[in-house]
Amino acid sequence: MVRQSAASTGVQTSLGDLGTPLAATTFVVLDLETTGTSASNARITEVGAVKVRGGEVLDEFSTLVDPGVLIPASITLLTGITQSMVATAPPIEDVLPKVLAFLDADPDTALVAHNAPFDTGFLKAACERQGLEWPGYPVVDTLRLARALLPRGEVRNHKLGTLAAFYGAPTTPNHRALDDARATVSVLHGLIERLGPMGVHSLEELRAVNKPPSRAQIAKRHLAEDLPEEPGVYVFTDARGASLYVGKSLNLRRRVRSYFTAAENRRRIREMAGLVEGVTPIVCTTELEASVRELRIIAERKPPFNRRSRNPERASWVKLTTDAYPRLSVVRAVRDDGAPYIGPYASAKDAERAKEALLHAVPLRQCTHTPTAPKKGRRADGSPSAAEPAGWARPCVLAQLGRCGAPCDGTESFQEYAVHADAAAEAMTGDPALVVAAHTARIAELAAALRYEEAAGHRDRLAAFLTGARRAQRLSALSAVPHLVASRRAATGWETCVVRHGRLAASAVLRPGTDPAAFLASLVATAERVPPGHGPSPRALPGESELILDWLADPATRLVEIEGEWTCPLRGAEAHAELTHWAHGRAAPAQ
Repeated sequence: MVRQSAASTGVQTSLGDLGTPLAATTFVVLDLETTGTSASNARITEVGAVKVRGGEVLDEFSTLVDPGVLIPASITLLTGITQSMVATAPPIEDVLPKVLAFLDADPDTALVAHNAPFDTGFLKAACERQGLEWPGYPVVDTLRLARALLPRGEVRNHKLGTLAAFYGAPTTPNHRALDDARATVSVLHGLIERLGPMGVHSLEELRAVNKPPSRAQIAKRHLAEDLPEEPGVYVFTDARGASLYVGKSLNLRRRVRSYFTAAENRRRIREMAGLVEGVTPIVCTTELEASVRELRIIAERKPPFNRRSRNPERASWVKLTTDAYPRLSVVRAVRDDGAPYIGPYASAKDAERAKEALLHAVPLRQCTHTPTAPKKGRRADGSPSAAEPAGWARPCVLAQLGRCGAPCDGTESFQEYAVHADAAAEAMTGDPALVVAAHTARIAELAAALRYEEAAGHRDRLAAFLTGARRAQRLSALSAVPHLVASRRAATGWETCVVRHGRLAASAVLRPGTDPAAFLASLVATAERVPPGHGPSPRALPGESELILDWLADPATRLVEIEGEWTCPLRGAEAHAELTHWAHGRAAPAQ
């Protein structure tokens, strides 16, 4: 056994879904006056902002802005801001840094505005014109909140003036930036007070509110009261004890409570609230353990209100058969037959794309006949020979088109076909350069001919093949390791996990003051014994092994000990990750 020491550098803590309490959030309530309604054509004429936290005003900011353009008469009539008033005002290039500094004063800042897309749109446009990066603050829109919480029967409309009067704001909005911002503060506080009894107590919950909780949600809120504030898995059950929904959280009580507040907007979850009669908590020692347990329970119980991970057995794989003349086949299970597999794929359609990608590069047969290998004989001089089959099928259209060498009638010899089969196996389990080269060349030809839709088809097929090959290669590498221990520092200590043949066998937290050697020996001795198996993920769901791989790939994770080898092909599918990410319109991960 090869042992490696865990370094004591790097700290990773995670707040997860604990959220930012509203009382600790700094709200910067902003209002702008402009020369028009278009952020691309109009300009800012006035900025007003009020900074509040815990219900108290901390600071205010107000300034006129020289827009650099004429103010329309209709805007002057509405706001009272004239051309002479802004003639001596600072330009936006001087004002904008001050506005951003006012917003950046606190790390837990949220930007608030009434009809927030209007105000943020103008600020983003101004930043773009000045070459500044918009910081991307969390935004709370009081107009959207008011529409969700105040029905028309309670207020005649959701204009700022109407809401300010409804909540008794001391400042009447008058289309001047600072006064409108002050009025919006009163509206914000009134909406937060209304949301308190609905269970909304964090910034994240506030931003998620779309409508009040249903009666069923309110009635079931007590189910969260006795749950622990620890990480783990929660299972919603009905009156018969059947599982309805399974999830995970770093704080079981807080997460379960959120299902019964106005922050829960998913229709199916609101529907589930009427059926829930109990919540079963499963406390876990580490975040990885919670993720794995959630996946296992969903796959086992198939709760009706979970959408993802319910049917891992329906995944598809692309297999190179073990016939004498191998062919590609899309299958639902990995067997102990020594055949190369790539996948898994969430849909058979993606698996078919991957199969087509490989067939474009390698002329394998596509017929479903099951020929036998030619029998070996002896030539007249006594040397061995391989007698070709007498003909086990007639050539198909693919042979006439040159996409198959027609081994069926002896046109292509057994040895010649074996070269193609070996190339396909190498592309699936090792270096996919042959497939990449064939498709990138064809994509370039089609793009040059302005045949972009066909080029996109080749791109998607190549991405599907590389995705499946990468998954299978990574899963196979991990499942070949009989024993691995890794650790990652967290807020409570070192999260330590034992992985055997791609399955999470044990996990625990090494807390300060504990003897590391005794802790490790105990964890390893009590870990689940996992025998080896066949295929890319023999002893765990592929999703579980991928969760473990992502955890191991985190820069903060330290390898403690390993038995055997953990290696992937040097020029494997992982080397072409940029092609799969490019095809899906996202950036490739850092290598």
